[in-house]
Amino acid sequence: MVDENNFMETDASSSLEDIKDTENSDDPQSGSIVQLVEHHFKKAEDARFVDEQRWMNAYRNYRGLYSADVKFTEAERSRVFVKVTKTKTLAAYGQVVDVLFGNSNFPLSVNPSRLPEGVAESVSFEADPEGQKITEQSQAAFNKDDPVKRKPLFSPDTKLEPGDTVDSLRERLGPLEKKLGTVADLLIENPAVSASGITFHPAMVAAKKMEKKIHDQLEASNANKQLRLAAFELALFGTGIMKGPLAINKEYPNWNDEGEYEPVVKTVPSTNYVSVWNFYPDPDAANMDEAEYCLERHKMSRSQMRALKKRPFFRSNAIDNAIELGESYEKKWWEQEMEDDAQQSSAERYNVQEFWGYVDTDVLKDHDVDVPKELKDHDEVSVNIWVCNGQVLRLVMNPFKPAIIPYYAVPYEINPYSFFGVGIAENMDDTQTLMNGFMRMAVDNAVLSGNLLIEVDETNLVPGQDMSVYPGKVFRRQGGAPGQGIFGTKFPNVAQENMQLFDKARVLADESTGFPSFAHGQTGIQGVGRTASGISMLMGAANGSIRTVVKNVDDYLLAPMGRAFFSFNMQFDFDPEIKGDLEVKASGTESLMANEVRSQRLMQFLGVVQNPVLAPFAKMDFIIREIAKSMDLDPDKVTNSLGDAAIQAEMFKKFKQENPDPAPEAAAAPQGAPPVAPPTGRPSGPPPSEGPPAGAQAQDPTGAGGGTIGTGTVPTPGEQGFSGNVQ
Repeated sequence: MVDENNFMETDASSSLEDIKDTENSDDPQSGSIVQLVEHHFKKAEDARFVDEQRWMNAYRNYRGLYSADVKFTEAERSRVFVKVTKTKTLAAYGQVVDVLFGNSNFPLSVNPSRLPEGVAESVSFEADPEGQKITEQSQAAFNKDDPVKRKPLFSPDTKLEPGDTVDSLRERLGPLEKKLGTVADLLIENPAVSASGITFHPAMVAAKKMEKKIHDQLEASNANKQLRLAAFELALFGTGIMKGPLAINKEYPNWNDEGEYEPVVKTVPSTNYVSVWNFYPDPDAANMDEAEYCLERHKMSRSQMRALKKRPFFRSNAIDNAIELGESYEKKWWEQEMEDDAQQSSAERYNVQEFWGYVDTDVLKDHDVDVPKELKDHDEVSVNIWVCNGQVLRLVMNPFKPAIIPYYAVPYEINPYSFFGVGIAENMDDTQTLMNGFMRMAVDNAVLSGNLLIEVDETNLVPGQDMSVYPGKVFRRQGGAPGQGIFGTKFPNVAQENMQLFDKARVLADESTGFPSFAHGQTGIQGVGRTASGISMLMGAANGSIRTVVKNVDDYLLAPMGRAFFSFNMQFDFDPEIKGDLEVKASGTESLMANEVRSQRLMQFLGVVQNPVLAPFAKMDFIIREIAKSMDLDPDKVTNSLGDAAIQAEMFKKFKQENPDPAPEAAAAPQGAPPVAPPTGRPSGPPPSEGPPAGAQAQDPTGAGGGTIGTGTVPTPGEQGFSGNVQ
């Protein structure tokens, strides 16, 4: 792990910290920085006001709350709220989480670039003497001018190109150089020719080490939990926000030999979820790639403010002054509406604004900042600023090279005219309103029709009586009054018509969200959904909707964040075995394919590449790992590394030499069995005959029946010819 003293200590960051009296938060020049941050915050806040109203409406529909603006007539007694929005949101959230983390792995992979530079694309050696013969025959068949002519990698006869050395040739093995030392003399450049040949991809070794490094870092920072929080807001509000990687000091438990607790503190990269309510992007940007800046609003307690002193480049005196100035956190309008009475707290809180973006170089010069030489010609530089109570808590150059803003905003459904996306709640806003209205009407009508309407002829009753009606109530009639004094009238029940309209609105909700009701456990599906083929069609449509969402997660979140972690390790980690010409790939969409289907296709492909002609073109190590993944197995636990595979292959080679296969004549038949007749050139099987096979009926020339069409066994799923098989 990178030492904390060297971590993120770039010339840029240290130069920006070389401010006269950095610990003096009373610097009169700090006001311009504070004003700059507050100006950008105000601009971003005003621009997203309409989005805040959309989110608040989505929140109410999810919670089942009516807005204060909703007015009910005097006749409307029911206040029921049918929380279909909550059901749909949780269904979408669960689908996204299941797709991304169904196999408990973070959906990121690292692979070599198509043509890795400076490293041999592939090397191989033969594990079987018979395979060695095939290789020699193949080499003899190659033309001298063939560009893919095979040659030993470290043979004494290897011709060195100008500027090459033996060491430079070994460097082409990358991290495999040490592990393949035992078979170095047997290595041949290019893939294996025979089926028994072992092919290695040196760049792949570095890629898998880098991939494991990133996965370990994500797991250490609890990225799965953080991403699930972002996925919830993604489904509900239409946008999910993640942040990282950023350096944190993490404490690992440790006890010395005397039993004393001595924790080990390491600086590690972390990532975390950022609520969409606290994220303020550049209002002129459509996505993070176009953003010139963004801000995050923090709500901190006194203890959290003091904890900032332990983080790199935070100014202790500025933090103390900000605390002395008192609480500064003011609730926004949406916080007041979302807060329950029981959640109200009188604890002291501070409003801290975190800024990432570009500022003019002149601004830094005005603050006596010594801008690095390589940036002095730039008009703008990327910085990170923390502000609270008019104090500059932190002011550093962006430590990442190339400079990036470490936030990732993924839309559920892309809105090309806004930074923020469209979620489930907004898509079904109108249908939610309709369902609430029809349900209230049905409930009010059911209550009305379930009770009698009372009519009273007061001329037949003694004046002054209480007219309320309840079981056992006694009314006093006028003596000798003719006729009936109290009448009961039953109101007609039209709740069924209202519920039919409710069902129509629910169908519209299915269509507007792309999530059919049966996908989240609803029964009683009518129409096409009552058949197996209909359900399959509807599920296909639902998968199509979620496929777009997962693709957005891949493109806007996983891929850029994975590349950020890759750049982080390339910049701050000094382990040579994880570095190379590599590329990061987000693999969330691959999880949309059922594991059973993927496993079946991989096994079919494995059978195809067993052909000796095709074997050199197959990356067997990758295929084996993918088969393990499709079976929900950890590839690192059930498959050998390339180095271990080389050792196993060498052992197999020696075993074959010491235990040759028996002669074909000896192994042709068991002892005592009659010899097998040699083939005569005629195909095996029953002799050919004229007419239909035995047991089959002659074809009926009239077409009126008598044939065997439509009879026999019913094909089963997975059987060849079954129409329901996945293609």
